[in-house]
Amino acid sequence: MKIGRSIIVAMGLGAVLAGCGGGALPEVSATNCSGRGMEAALSAFSSETESERQAFIDGCEALNKQD
Repeated sequence: MKIGRSIIVAMGLGAVLAGCGGGALPEVSATNCSGRGMEAALSAFSSETESERQAFIDGCEALNKQD
């Protein structure tokens, strides 16, 4: 019985964590605007969100100028 309960809990937790991605576009931050973070953040944008992608890049450039 405990094994069955553990499996159900693990599946439920997995479903909850999988839903946490949310599909939201990345926000401008020091982490998202440097190196691998920038690469991962830009991959979240599709061709349909080109204006948001450009706004993200502009925000990163402004953030980098502040530093």
